[in-house]
Amino acid sequence: MNETLNATQKSHDFRGASHARNARRVRIVLLFSCAMMVGEIAAGHFYGSMALLADGWHMATHLAALGISLLAYTFAERQASNARFSFGTGKFGDLGAYTSAVVLAIVALGIGYEAVDRFLNPTSIRYAEAMAVAALGLTVNIVAALLLQEDHGHDHHGHGHDQGHAHAHDHTHAHDHGHDHHKDLNLRSAYVHMLADAATSVLAMAAIGCGWMFGWAFLDPVIGLVGAAVILRWAYLLMKSSGATLLDAQPNIALTEAIRAEIEALGDRVTDLHVWRVGPGHLAGIVSIATTESRDVDFYRAALTGVAQLSHLTIEVEVRPEV
Repeated sequence: MNETLNATQKSHDFRGASHARNARRVRIVLLFSCAMMVGEIAAGHFYGSMALLADGWHMATHLAALGISLLAYTFAERQASNARFSFGTGKFGDLGAYTSAVVLAIVALGIGYEAVDRFLNPTSIRYAEAMAVAALGLTVNIVAALLLQEDHGHDHHGHGHDQGHAHAHDHTHAHDHGHDHHKDLNLRSAYVHMLADAATSVLAMAAIGCGWMFGWAFLDPVIGLVGAAVILRWAYLLMKSSGATLLDAQPNIALTEAIRAEIEALGDRVTDLHVWRVGPGHLAGIVSIATTESRDVDFYRAALTGVAQLSHLTIEVEVRPEV
């Protein structure tokens, strides 16, 4: 049995509740980090510090990544009501995060190459000046990271719409059945870039300090390699989380099993079940149910109210002689 629910369509706006505020944060960090980047690159060339130069160019690529994040926020906002995007523009942030992670990985490889080159072809370093600029860079990085740190609260910003042909939609806000689906990965990517910049600033200061005090000039390229390895790992983790969302990987197995258990406890059978993330704080789900009873979609919607509290839930019911 297939039933049709006639209702007014609503927006598929699955952007996070903090979308506009997070976009402003990225814009502010982009502006004042640009000035610091120019200063570090100039100082690295002038004072001969590979660690300082790497930190400056590293920040330059971070600024490009921040630009990607800002574009993702802007495009998601401008296209939020575009019907071509079936489940809204909430995933543009995840696309931006993945792209930024790729940039971060390229940065890490570039730093590693430069460190090896500097190890094979050492140059003199003006330690006092280099240390001052690295300390200033670290200060800027810390302020930027604090500005981009995600709020502890969750994004609860549910939207949805009702359709026909055995569809029902639960518009209540999502509970925290999972761990990552509330996170704004676009903001997180910007945060990780600034955190990586802060780490390279710390490592640059360590290398400059040891070279200055003990004459260990070899530490400058060695610590550059260590920083490259750390950043490469951060890039991998960010690509892994954002890539999983882009490929509609299962975000919360516990929630999926809870939906299945609730339906099967009624004596029915779940023939198809999918739950995926459509934006920060927003999960969507599709469940197909086989039953021997004359139960409509509203019955199952009510049954799942306490469990499947998704921003977008589609239910299909089929009556069979036997389940």
